[in-house]
Amino acid sequence: MPRPRRRKGRPLLVLALLIVLFPVVSVLTTALIPPPVTILMLQRLAAGDGLDYRWRSLNRISPHLVASAIAAEDARFCSHRGFDMEAIQKALDHNDAGGRVRGGSTISQQTAKNVFLWPQRSWVRKGLEAGYTVLIETIWGKRRIMEVYLNVAEMGPGVYGAEAAARHWFGVSAADLTPQQAARLAAILPSPRRYKAAPPGPYVRRRAARVQANARIVRNQGLATCVTG
Repeated sequence: MPRPRRRKGRPLLVLALLIVLFPVVSVLTTALIPPPVTILMLQRLAAGDGLDYRWRSLNRISPHLVASAIAAEDARFCSHRGFDMEAIQKALDHNDAGGRVRGGSTISQQTAKNVFLWPQRSWVRKGLEAGYTVLIETIWGKRRIMEVYLNVAEMGPGVYGAEAAARHWFGVSAADLTPQQAARLAAILPSPRRYKAAPPGPYVRRRAARVQANARIVRNQGLATCVTG
């Protein structure tokens, strides 16, 4: 009698192991090769947006865009371990006060969501996002996280990543982005389907000016050294 019971338990054990191992294997794999198309890309493609996704190594992406992304999205990117508790608390306080809803996600969290998960908000997704964030911080490291982020982030309707966005908006390669162009791309990251990097509207011009000024602070204070060395 004990043997059949052990056999019945084996499928559950195998399933549990697969559930644990799948995220680890997927993160290990994408540490070495570019991620394939993401769930968001497929959803947008099905909706008729098209798909322009051109992988470029971080060495072929302008450091101006690295600084601008940190300035716009995650000023403490190099100093946190995936979660910026101060930014999360500020976002909660802001939202409780009845202001415009603001998120506190780091670049690491956004990358985990973009690559491995779906865009719709839910507690399940947020829980999985936290787990994947810990994994990529541990396995990938900051430089790889930034490289993947700048390659898969949505930067326009059907446009993903620095190279496709640089070509789409400015007709240049990602390596040749100027500080102003990089700031404009970073400025539209929160709502890339609503705003245009070129020609920029009043909101994007104002936000890009702030991003460009803060990007200079990022460079001058060494806030991007975990990526640029």
